Amino acid sequence: MVAEVADSKKKTGDRTLTGKKLKEYLLRLVYVEMLGHDASFGYMKAVELSASSNLLEKRVAYLCAGLCFSPEHEFRMMLVNRLQRDLQSANVLEISIALSASAKILTADMIPAVLPIVTNLLKHDQEIVRKKTVMLLHRFLQLAPESISHMSDKFRRALCDKDPSVMGASLHLFAEMVRLDPAPYKDLVPSFVSILKQVVEHRLPRDFDYHRVPAPWLQMKMLRILAAQGRADQASSEQMYEVLLDVIRRGDTGTNVGYAILYECVKTVTTIYPNAALLDAAAGSIARFITSESHNLKYLGVTGLAAIVKDHPKYAAEHQMAVIDCECSPNFHLSSYPLIPPHH
Repeated sequence: MVAEVADSKKKTGDRTLTGKKLKEYLLRLVYVEMLGHDASFGYMKAVELSASSNLLEKRVAYLCAGLCFSPEHEFRMMLVNRLQRDLQSANVLEISIALSASAKILTADMIPAVLPIVTNLLKHDQEIVRKKTVMLLHRFLQLAPESISHMSDKFRRALCDKDPSVMGASLHLFAEMVRLDPAPYKDLVPSFVSILKQVVEHRLPRDFDYHRVPAPWLQMKMLRILAAQGRADQASSEQMYEVLLDVIRRGDTGTNVGYAILYECVKTVTTIYPNAALLDAAAGSIARFITSESHNLKYLGVTGLAAIVKDHPKYAAEHQMAVIDCECSPNFHLSSYPLIPPHH
């Protein structure tokens, strides 16, 4: 590798290093950095190649910059103008590359330079552009929440986008915002419930299925959002009860992803304002987990039971023997799961 670094340094001043050769050179620099060596001697080549009209070369240049440039590196600022031009391109692929690159390259202080352009892309004709735009705005939210605090209405429109992939991307935005402060989004509870209902009823395109389970990751993201909105809020929670029962009923598919949805639903049920029917259904799912032969499912059951008995200790009694059986198993230990308080 030392020889590779030395060879790469020699090629830095090679004027014939253009196009395909320069693309291969930048990929070598990425590997050099991955193996712990400094490749900053070739960073300027990434800036140069970002101006290429060849989309593959441009993509490699942005990839190298996003992976190798430190957050405070001055060369990042040199790419802002290039990103601005690419974001306004007439070529959908070029816009998509620039959106993906922006999420990796831009820092908090660079956001104002591109935000007006990015905001306009929310109205683009192509769904892939709208989706990547929402994903980039989610990154902006992580970097500097105040920079997009005025865009709530635009996020709401993205949630209602006619393309499910754009709607799905917007859920990550709302999950973050609801986690920080659920109050401004309480009025969206019926919308989230309606979307979750459409998902579990298999009304999304089959492309979103995984092992015949409809959009499982969208379901789990939606369940986390509902959990945050229903915490200590009876009015909001009551709007969720019916769809949560449906999720539990349909989630028991005998597949790992179905179990993941059930577990997420159990967590939601134990977080929102309590409902007896939902708690019984959640306890039923936990019983199947705990009595499973799979240790992974046993752990899910034990963790879910811990969440339920924290506020509803009556559910502990019917599972005490199963928990004791788990403790007696030579390959399964519950020492990190404080399930039942001593006075029970």
